[in-house]
Amino acid sequence: MSLSATISNLENGKHQHIVVYGTSLTEGGAWVSGLKEILDRRFPGQVKLTNSAKAAQWSGWGLENLEERVIAFAPDAVFLEFAINDSYLPYQTSVTKSGENLNALIDRIHAANKNCEILLMTMNPPVREHLEIRPLIEQYYQMYRETARKRGLLLIDHYPVWRRMLDENPTEFDRLIPDGIHPSDEGSTKITLAELVKSWLS
Repeated sequence: MSLSATISNLENGKHQHIVVYGTSLTEGGAWVSGLKEILDRRFPGQVKLTNSAKAAQWSGWGLENLEERVIAFAPDAVFLEFAINDSYLPYQTSVTKSGENLNALIDRIHAANKNCEILLMTMNPPVREHLEIRPLIEQYYQMYRETARKRGLLLIDHYPVWRRMLDENPTEFDRLIPDGIHPSDEGSTKITLAELVKSWLS
């Protein structure tokens, strides 16, 4: 993977403002504070990180609130993850519509700052009742992968790591995601943050 522009800027001594934007998996995810701690150790005083995610929201909400919660901060980098709630049946957001919304988010962020680095993320699989109301989650995650490829964006693909654990060690999966959708602080740090560091920082 080519070096992230954000990391390159940090290594060149520049200050960077990072915004994370998505669902409860970001708003309440321990990976966010964990990432800030790692960046602060590596680049002391250079990183501001704003968590603009909101639990139970999806890309339609993301578009409606993009100006206030993202663009207003003039970020150098934005992490986006709305797939898990776009796939939530009551929100009636098809894979096609989710893709349109995702591309609109990207377009509007780049219209405000063409140099802003956008990183797309798939997250963990939901299970049990959470999967029943998100039956097509894998299609939404695949759309994120295809969008990243088509648009030349960095992708942090958390899903395969979690999926492998679910297949090979379901007891450990259930321990780290006890409610079936939200990783515990340990899970968010041990799996999600670790994959982010491996994919983006190493």
